[in-house]
Amino acid sequence: MIVVQRVERDTETALKLLDFVNHFSWQEVKEHTVKVIKDWEFTDWESPFAAMDGERIVGMAVIVKTDYYPLPEIFPWISTIFVSEEYRGRRISEKLIDHVNAYAKELGFEKTYIPTDYAGLYEKYGYRYVKDIVNYGNGTDRLYVKDI
Repeated sequence: MIVVQRVERDTETALKLLDFVNHFSWQEVKEHTVKVIKDWEFTDWESPFAAMDGERIVGMAVIVKTDYYPLPEIFPWISTIFVSEEYRGRRISEKLIDHVNAYAKELGFEKTYIPTDYAGLYEKYGYRYVKDIVNYGNGTDRLYVKDI
């Protein structure tokens, strides 16, 4: 059974998350994500979340104030949503997103945002397309929002 939990600083789960990211296949974000977790660059309410199969991390997501976009007025972002290839198709991303949204709602947020270059992925989780956004690398992504 997959369980999603918030990852706390300086814990065994934080070390496991760092190892998970060091070995995941999403090369474009690996180096940055390793640095963020290793240096624990999360402030205030920002946090990583892990999908656990027993003691093994099989997926992750983070909630952050800013993402890879010059849009400080938009937050909180749900970002770095990743599930190990062998666990895909089991709705683990949905569990991660739902858990992060429940956390955001507890904090008093009314919406969350997800950036992606995929169309048709997050709509099934209740997100709606807002607009195209340009990231710091000059690439264009799609911005999605959900009322929580």
